[in-house]
Amino acid sequence: MPKNRRSESPSRRDVLLGATSTALVIGSGWMLNSRTLAEDFNEPVPDSKGLSTYLNSSQAMIRWDNHAVLTYRANAALKYPHFSLLAGPVSGLPLTTDSSLPYPHHRGLWLGCDPLNGGDYWSDGPLATGQIRSEELTIEDQGDNGVTILNRCRWVHGEGSNPLRDKRKFCFERINSQLSFIDVHLEIEALEDILIREAKHSFFALRVAADLAPSGGGNIVSSEGNQGAEHTHGRPARWCSFYGRRKKCPAVVEGISIFNHPDNFGCDCPWFVRAYGHMSASPFGFLKKNWTLERGRKLDLRYGVALHAGNPNTAKIQPLYDGWLAKHASNTVEIIGRKRKKRR
Repeated sequence: MPKNRRSESPSRRDVLLGATSTALVIGSGWMLNSRTLAEDFNEPVPDSKGLSTYLNSSQAMIRWDNHAVLTYRANAALKYPHFSLLAGPVSGLPLTTDSSLPYPHHRGLWLGCDPLNGGDYWSDGPLATGQIRSEELTIEDQGDNGVTILNRCRWVHGEGSNPLRDKRKFCFERINSQLSFIDVHLEIEALEDILIREAKHSFFALRVAADLAPSGGGNIVSSEGNQGAEHTHGRPARWCSFYGRRKKCPAVVEGISIFNHPDNFGCDCPWFVRAYGHMSASPFGFLKKNWTLERGRKLDLRYGVALHAGNPNTAKIQPLYDGWLAKHASNTVEIIGRKRKKRR
């Protein structure tokens, strides 16, 4: 059991702690001293070993051995819910970035689109111009190595337009000390007729940490062997990876790989890729004709996110993709209102 180390007479340590606490909170109009601080623990915090989670009304966090490995933010005041932290399995450093230049409206790993039926569900504009508003966030099916985050959202526009609602299922698994994986299932329903002529700012998107982006010394490679943003942009691929040496931990190579299911949007989607660290698998920036989704129809999308040590070759990303695809190959999904079996 943790011991209470509080003493009756203040020690030098207590005085220093009290002074530090006062300095931290002096602007808030109240003061702390050492007697109001939390108890010290002389041993690991109870229940902190292995997987643990945190959930309040607007944020879900997954920890491993009491270190945060994933944070999903879904506050109703945000432009859109997003993963603000995805940590490297070895370094613990973020694999993603939130609000870095250029384009600080990019938020880690997220779902968004601009334009969509006159709304902007992507940039940092006023919420009235378009917002993906979280309505329910839960954590379920916690096991020794995995947990599922569920989120229900509604796409709303200040003029009263509510074009979409979606259900999100993120199944996180810590496979081993070198690899974690998120199985992503998105079910999106049209509440009105949807028309997209062109929207390069879409759809399921990643903004990688600066040291893993090509412009910061990192690399990008696709499943087809294409390397660099100029050779992966606009081309279909089963997966794409950012990877590189961590600037603050140069002995470690880590990466993040996004898997795109071949049935997403009913085609092999081209990738939108930039050297500063953005990528998404989406056809909307490369449309040759208008894309439509009739009211009442559903779009069923699957992605995978691998958080790995090493480059895609040493991390065995292709076998991981093959196993992920085989897992979902027998499913039947509704794509733009019609049933189709997934490829075998």
